[in-house]
This record gives sequence, structure tokens and C-alpha cells, in this order.
Amino acid sequence: MFDFLVFLMFNQYMEPTDQILISNYLSGEEKSFDVLVSRYLKPIYVFIYRYIGKQEEAEDIVQDVFVRVWRNLKKFDREKSFKTWIFSIAKNACIDFFRKKKPVLLSDFEDEEKGTIINKIVDPAPLPDELFERANIAKILTSAMEKLSPNYRMVLFLRYNDHFTFREIAEVLEKPINTVTSQHRRVLIQLKKLLMKL
Repeated sequence: MFDFLVFLMFNQYMEPTDQILISNYLSGEEKSFDVLVSRYLKPIYVFIYRYIGKQEEAEDIVQDVFVRVWRNLKKFDREKSFKTWIFSIAKNACIDFFRKKKPVLLSDFEDEEKGTIINKIVDPAPLPDELFERANIAKILTSAMEKLSPNYRMVLFLRYNDHFTFREIAEVLEKPINTVTSQHRRVLIQLKKLLMKL
């Protein structure tokens, strides 16, 4: 009995899992979907913005993603990860965008508000000379990243910005895990070569 009370005490302070929110929403609790949206809105926007490179288009695609999620939530297999499912939808929405429009190269890696690879390694209180050096590194990295294919960039973003495992990346990109790991190796080699040329 005591164990059950402790369990209840801790559970009231824990955030509900995605699966619980989905179950609650499908049972008629509308606010649960709002919680899911607020939980994934920023990561999905950042993911799409990094891939597309333009704010207005990214915002439109984000809306499309959440409409697709809302329409298909009843079909979602709750034994699987909601996170990888929603990122798969975002990836497909980006592909649809590129089919309709000419691809736009990604840029502005140094913009702190956009949550980029460089920002993950930046110290919160750098010295002025460090700031100057990091700005140069950001420009060099941006230049190198623009030369990579969108698929390779996506692997890097999912791995280093969104902290996906290789298995999750494979699910999002709908590719075998061996393909993802070999793409990851190849893109790191390619990026290293590009950086050495700059």
C-alpha cells in the first residue's frame, strides 16, 4: 500500500508521456492534443527551418505537419515512438515542399535563436576574442554545410541537434540503420574534407 501511495505521489508531478496524451485525446480530452502540440512545436519548427532555410515557408510547413498529425492520430501505432512518427511526418512535409519548389540552401548557422550545431558547443560566457573566433568558425561551418546534400544535412541535424539515436534517424528517414550509419560516416568524412579546403 505504501509503495502505491509513493507511486501516486511521484506520478502527480511527472509530465504525462506522449502515449498517455494520445490515449487521453482519443478518449475525448481535447487539451491533451494541445499539450502534444506545445511539446513538439519548437523542435519540429527548428527541424523544418534548418532543412528549408526560410522562416515563412517553415511556419507554413509546421502548420501542415500538425494538421497531418491531427488527421492521422487515430491511425498512429501506440506501440511505436510518437517522436519518430512526428519527425517522419515533418521530413515528408519538407520533401513535399521541395517537390513543389526549387531547393533552397540552408544558411545562418551563426544565428543563436535558431539552435544550430555551433550553438551546442558555445560557452555561455565567452571572451571577446573567443566570440570573434567562433563567428569565423560558424561562417566556415555554414559554408561547408551548404555544400552537403539536404539528406546528409538532415542526418547531421537529427544526430547532433535533435539528439536522435541512429535507430530513430533510420525510422524518421525510413532507411535501414546500416544505411544511416554509413551515411553518417560518409558525411563526417565529406564535411572534414570541405572544412580543410576552406
